[in-house]
This record gives sequence, C-alpha cells and structure tokens, in this order.
Amino acid sequence: MKVLANDGIAQSGVTELESAGFEVILTTVAQNQLVDYINTHSITVLLVRSATKVRTDIIDGCPSLKIIGRGGVGMDNIDVEYARSKGLKVINTPAASSHSVAELVFAHMYGMARYLHNSNRDMPLEGDTNFKGLKKAFAKGVELKGKTLGIIGIGRIGQATAKIALGAGMKVIAFDPFIKNVNLELEFFDGQTVEFDIDTISKENVLKQADFLTLHVPSQEEYVIDTAEFDLMKKGVIMVNAARGGVVNEVALVKALEEGKVAQAALDVFEKEPTPEMQLLMNPNLSLSPHIGAATGEAQDRIGSELAEQIITILN
Repeated sequence: MKVLANDGIAQSGVTELESAGFEVILTTVAQNQLVDYINTHSITVLLVRSATKVRTDIIDGCPSLKIIGRGGVGMDNIDVEYARSKGLKVINTPAASSHSVAELVFAHMYGMARYLHNSNRDMPLEGDTNFKGLKKAFAKGVELKGKTLGIIGIGRIGQATAKIALGAGMKVIAFDPFIKNVNLELEFFDGQTVEFDIDTISKENVLKQADFLTLHVPSQEEYVIDTAEFDLMKKGVIMVNAARGGVVNEVALVKALEEGKVAQAALDVFEKEPTPEMQLLMNPNLSLSPHIGAATGEAQDRIGSELAEQIITILN
C-alpha cells in the first residue's frame, strides 16, 4: 500500500511505515494535479499538513483512498465530515505539537516584553551610531512573572501554554465555552510534579483582567477578537495569535495598536496566508513568524510517529 505525504513527514514516520510494509512517497504534487496522481499511483493514504486542501473533488475522485491524515491539530483544510460520510478514515495528531506551539507563544511574549523583535532589527542598522539611543528606547521592558495571562481556548495547546505560564510565575485565567475546569500537572526534570486547578471564567472577564493574552481556538465563522473585544481589554495588553488566521480581525488589531489599547501583538498566523497584508509586515509593534507553531524537530517526530501508528492500526 502507498502513502503520499504531500506536505512531507518526519523520518520517524517514514521509518515506521516502511517497516510495516508501506511505500512512502514524499513527492509534493500540485493541488490541481492531485486527483490524477493519486489515481495513477493507486494511493491508499494521503497525508497533508496545512498547504494541501482535501475537498470533495479529491474525496469523490480518488476511489483508492482509504485514509486522509493531517499532521497537526486543526483540520479546516479537509472536508472531514464529507470524507467520513464516504467511508474514509480521517486522522490527525492533536497532542503532538501542543508544547511546540506553547513555546513559540512564550518566545513571542518574552521577545515583545523586552522589545527584542525591534532591537534585533535596529541594532544592525544603528547599533554602532546610536547605541545609547537604542538603549533608552528599549529600556522600558516588563517582566512576565506576576502578570496575568489570559487564555482563550484551553484545550491541549491552551493547557500546554498554561503550564509554561505557571512555571514562569504568572497567574493564569482562561475562557473556554466547552471546558469548565482543567487540572494541570507540571512535570519537572527530577520527576517531581505539581498540580494546579483552573476554573474557566467568562470571556469578558478574561479580556478585562489579562496583561498578556493568547488565543488557542479553531477557525470560526466570526472573529473571536474584534473591535468589541479590544474595547474590553486593559490598555497596554500584549497578545499572541498562534491559533488560526481569521480568529482576530487584523484591521481592528492595527487600530488597537495605533491607539495604544494593545501595546504589542504577535502573529504566527494570518488571514491572508501565504501573503499577509503589508501593513502587518511593516508594523513595528508586531512580532511576526511564518506559521511555525508546530515546526520543531521534536514535534515533527511526534507527528510522524503518531500518524504512522494510526495508519498501521487501521490498515493492518
């Protein structure tokens, strides 16, 4: 049986699948050529990440397919229910990248708190001629310890983010319409553990209280953060969106940055990927990354292994 990993898969997954007798194809096939390629090569399993879309044309047009796999959490690039209604198995790896995304959130938050995203741009340009000026410009940083982190969406990634926040000495508050309480166990290098219980509160109260804000929600029809939500926030809040493009109104965000309601914001995802708006790319109050939340070697190894294990279990 053949597996087409159209957006790639870690070697860990390739090794496990090949050991189980599968042929793994790592060719990247253009979206408009996928149906022909899958049929020509009798592909049984199609694995994607975020680049490849699996819509009804592929589902209906490729009778050899038995499994569609998404290396990651969200499956908005797959017509999941339609595929399942046609008898296909649709799998993903909801837990594999949680910690990687959480670490990226904190990389952005620590960077913004000390203006590192600006400092790293300005030092090469002015470091030799305006050292004292830059020192003064970036001397108003804040510490995360003792601050309140608001989490919108406290599923797996939200919980991983909360654990890092608790370890950093932050107070954690959260809103989630589907979760009332979470019990978090922090594990340390020597085997010790500490447990924390977090009761979720209203979205309005999270927005009003948070010094730092992070979103971990799926794609939705309406914005999760829009003008009304920005109006509720503390003046000078720092926020991160490493969830999905389109959950934050980027026009309203830029306005909130201009007005000082939001001091700084980080975006790992964008409404118009892969061509974000230039006003975002050039905004000095934004810390930006190109949708790399799950892009660590460790996360990709976990994703590859989890996909391989599920495929082997289903087909063998």
